[in-house]
Amino acid sequence: MKHRFLLLGALLGATTCVSLSASSAITKEAVTAERMNTESAKANAFFDRVFDEDVDRSPLSQGYLGIKKDNDKWDDFSEARELENLQRTVAQLAELRSTIHYEWLDEQTQVSYRLFALQADRTIEGWKWRNHGYVFTQMSGMHSDMPAFLINFHQVDNVADARAYITRLKAIPAMFGQLMERSEQQAALGIMPPKFVYPLLIEASREVITGAPFDDAAKPSALLEDFTAKVTALKDTDATAKQQLIAEGRKALVESVKPAYGKLIAMFEAQEKRTTDDDGVWKLPEGRDYYNFMLRRHTTTTLSADEIHELGLREVARIHAGMTAIKEQVGFKGDLKAFLAFMRDDPQFSYPTTDAGKAAYIARATEIIDAMRVRLPEFFGTLPKSPLLVKKVEPFREKGQAGAFYEPPSADGTRPGAYYVNTIDMRGLPIYEMETLAHHEAIPGHHMQIAISQELQNMPKFRKYGGYTAYQEGWALYAEYFPKAFGFYQDPYQDYGRLFDELLRAVRLVVDTGIHAKHWTRQQVMDYFRANTSNSERDVFTETNRYIIWPGQACSYKVGMLKILELRERAKQELGPKFDLRAYHDLVLKNGSLPLDLLEDNVKSWIAKQKG
Repeated sequence: MKHRFLLLGALLGATTCVSLSASSAITKEAVTAERMNTESAKANAFFDRVFDEDVDRSPLSQGYLGIKKDNDKWDDFSEARELENLQRTVAQLAELRSTIHYEWLDEQTQVSYRLFALQADRTIEGWKWRNHGYVFTQMSGMHSDMPAFLINFHQVDNVADARAYITRLKAIPAMFGQLMERSEQQAALGIMPPKFVYPLLIEASREVITGAPFDDAAKPSALLEDFTAKVTALKDTDATAKQQLIAEGRKALVESVKPAYGKLIAMFEAQEKRTTDDDGVWKLPEGRDYYNFMLRRHTTTTLSADEIHELGLREVARIHAGMTAIKEQVGFKGDLKAFLAFMRDDPQFSYPTTDAGKAAYIARATEIIDAMRVRLPEFFGTLPKSPLLVKKVEPFREKGQAGAFYEPPSADGTRPGAYYVNTIDMRGLPIYEMETLAHHEAIPGHHMQIAISQELQNMPKFRKYGGYTAYQEGWALYAEYFPKAFGFYQDPYQDYGRLFDELLRAVRLVVDTGIHAKHWTRQQVMDYFRANTSNSERDVFTETNRYIIWPGQACSYKVGMLKILELRERAKQELGPKFDLRAYHDLVLKNGSLPLDLLEDNVKSWIAKQKG
């Protein structure tokens, strides 16, 4: 009996000990959870404060986000401001590391910490190369970005907004002056775009100041047309006040905008005489190291130029095999080279370059987007709320632009996302490319990814509105690819269009590294294009020019797409019947834009959780 009581006491004692131990653990977990919530909230408040401070210093960023604060100003483009921004980044990174305890953060906030630190480190590393990125190119620069910004992002809802527009027009000479000073500083270091760029810069600049009130033409210039339309649409403003505003706008265009462009064009003409025909950034000071930096920045990997070049060659061969299969399916008599030429040149594959042809393209593109929108719930649990428009590229920037691109919606959702198509030459928008192009630029591509990112809840602003090219363009290319398995691209020519676009991204791996690491000439790149693709001559021209002035960026598409596909296949293999495509897509999108290594970490963690 005594032994029985001893045994019972031992059991009770053990039970008591377990109970106390569990209570202690619960208390510790509660304290840890409270500390985690507190520290994570502190970190997220820091991230949003820094983001807001940075936006507050950039009128352009405010405009892109739909914030009407400094809408009568331009950004400060001086080198002094750049140095100030660098010092701010150094201070912000130091504050993060000294005041935020990484190990106390929840999982999502740890990702934010790593991302913020990575971006800051990349900014600090990039200071060395601040003069290597050309100030003005045919793809970007305030000579064309300024009118595009005013037309697309400067809202005029009242008289004050209209006067802010006029003030911005008057401030263009000073803003251009800062950028011209930076351009001339670069030129003194031997850093200038290749010679072919300058005629495109001059032509684009002259286009802005063509039409009334810059000349005697009856047709208004793009800026006057935009300003007049916005003022005319004002409510609660009488006709006399509107006419006065339009007159002030015309005066600013003539007295400020026109002479500013005159000085800019004169600088372009002078630099054109001094630059060379060398195309690759190998020509720049420490050019090889600069290109390696740009590859790391754009692909978010450590792949070397040689590795990327070889990957491109393999992908080109694989896609050519798929095109050969389609050639045989449609009964084409001839080799692949002849089939590529047929697809490029046969008039059945393009709308006419007329107003009617352009309108027909826009209408059909809208139908394709609507057809995909109906089926989105099959592939995604989370859908974007922001609307989407299909628009033509404006005349003043169509000559230097690619065939299509996307511009995000405003932060508040009042401005929809825009899928732009460049209708300057409809042969550059082949009909067989329409389905894949809409999937890339609109849904489920850029609009899906960027709108969802901006609409994320409980996410720091720098993650909602930031981005990594390899992720964003990799997703858009993946968005072209995966619908094939779900009944899209039923027309073999549309399926050829899917391969046509994928081939372009594979060719980019070859020619971008060819130009900047292997000293290929511009002619070599165009010859490679003509031999291996069915792209139009205008495509060959604009794409080649793009890679030359934007080193490394074109490599991000295929590298990112292959990683997203690789991670999907890994998840399918490891999870088997537990794999859910909708859940995988939501996982990729719900964390915003990530470098590829962090995306891989997220997928691995998700796989482990699904295994349970």
